[in-house]
Amino acid sequence: MPETDHALWVEGALETYEKPLLRYALRWCRGDVERARDAVQDTFLRLCRQPRQRVEGHLAQWLYTVCRNRAIELLRKEARMDPLSDTDLATRPSGGADPAGQADHGDRQAALARLLADLPERQQELIRLKFQEDLSYKEISSIMALSVSNVGFLLHTSLQTLRRRLRELEAPSPEGRPS
Repeated sequence: MPETDHALWVEGALETYEKPLLRYALRWCRGDVERARDAVQDTFLRLCRQPRQRVEGHLAQWLYTVCRNRAIELLRKEARMDPLSDTDLATRPSGGADPAGQADHGDRQAALARLLADLPERQQELIRLKFQEDLSYKEISSIMALSVSNVGFLLHTSLQTLRRRLRELEAPSPEGRPS
């Protein structure tokens, strides 16, 4: 019976976290869907082998941390296998596609995505974990190995930077049009 309970618990985790983890892994895997799926699959395989009591109470943090580490391992492995690639984990291309044909809202979203891509990788990850994955400061601190206060400080600084840059972008140019 305990095996059945464990299987049901893993199945519940899969239903709850598979899609959010895939989105998260896609960013780390530079939009490569297959590699992201591999990272997520490996994450859940590790969860299957993990005693429930070891991760219960911090399941989300554990899953995001394992997924992040696995995606990084896959990128490093690819870099070793392809000597011609210029793989650098610190720099990533913008992974979002602009929704063509959208009105002002779409333009603003696209501008925000570009500004987000210009932030340091750590700040990008922090913003995504907070607003896309809706994790708490405590969960983020565990995933990113930061203190909770450092998460708050970095998030505040990142959002201030984004607001300032967005205002600068939307400010009218001398000709009277936004720059």
